[in-house]
Amino acid sequence: MFDEVPRPDINAGPADMGKLIGMSGLDIMRATMAGEIAAPTIAETMNFWIHQADEGMAEFRGEPTTAHMNPLGTVHGGWAMALLDSVLGCAVHTTCAPGEGFVSMDTCVKFVRPMMPGTGQVRAIATVQTRGKRVANVEGRVESRDGKVIALGTSTCFIQPIGG
Repeated sequence: MFDEVPRPDINAGPADMGKLIGMSGLDIMRATMAGEIAAPTIAETMNFWIHQADEGMAEFRGEPTTAHMNPLGTVHGGWAMALLDSVLGCAVHTTCAPGEGFVSMDTCVKFVRPMMPGTGQVRAIATVQTRGKRVANVEGRVESRDGKVIALGTSTCFIQPIGG
């Protein structure tokens, strides 16, 4: 269970790679939350944002709208998948040193229950399970305000130099 938080003003725009290369992944997450660097534009498109980050974990919040519906009137599974892919990757990113980044090698999502446009705010939480020199494994979930699991996800990420 969690309390809703107001959606922050999302300062979205292209990444300034010159600035990012000298920052750790955790510093990037914290600077994004503080509005000091631009959030990825997908955050604006999908109506989700990073809410919390610490070493090896990340939490996003989001609210699906009618703009995210599939033809059957529920929120498209791709919305939950994008939310999970983002929070899973950001959890891994919090473990990256300056000059390090990552790419997803795979992501697996299991849908537990449907989301409706009126679901309200949901949260996605991810925690890094293993982190080696080049590979990290992470797991997470999307849950409703009443604590019900909506979707589960795992990802394996490849750690590499930024621009590598």
